[in-house]
Amino acid sequence: MPLSDLLPVLIGWVIAISSPGPATLAITGAAMEGGRRRGLAMAWGVVAGSALWALVAGLGLGAAMMSHAWILETLRWAGAAYLLFLAWKSARSALRPGSASARLVPEEPFRRTMARGALIHLTNPKALLFWGAIFAVVVPAGAPGWVLWQVGLSCLATSILTFTFMALAFSSRPVARLYLRARRWFDAGFAALFGLAAVKLVTTRLG
Repeated sequence: MPLSDLLPVLIGWVIAISSPGPATLAITGAAMEGGRRRGLAMAWGVVAGSALWALVAGLGLGAAMMSHAWILETLRWAGAAYLLFLAWKSARSALRPGSASARLVPEEPFRRTMARGALIHLTNPKALLFWGAIFAVVVPAGAPGWVLWQVGLSCLATSILTFTFMALAFSSRPVARLYLRARRWFDAGFAALFGLAAVKLVTTRLG
């Protein structure tokens, strides 16, 4: 696929993945609360989860999953439950009195943070549907298999760059200082947004 055809797809991809949602909330929250290392771990975990859904969609397994509605429904409710758990954690932090002069959370293993990032994406069946739509719309019918890989890897590379930039930006010192001064307000906002994301996941019709 020529770059002139792929570039508009990647621009639209950046806009889509940068819009407010569970993944971007998790990355910005991890970066502000835990610093650059935790933000990057969360960002790369989200990309890992997205890569798995891309592989599933690219192999045509997404259609098989959609034919078994219970699989998507299980993922939907698991994802909503996890988002509500994140909302509860943020709300509990918001209710904790006082401000902070240093990082508020203890160190967490890099792999564990990555796993949490991947879990956010893997329990969101809309991510699978999104990948399926991208492949269906962008890849011409009858195109060779390498075009599918070109589109998928290009989108994933764009995700890595976008989410890495997001993690670095929100872990910068000015943003960190702002978060530490208004920590409870930020956490209350994250609690509300995670809760809204859970409700949206449950109420949005799949397929």
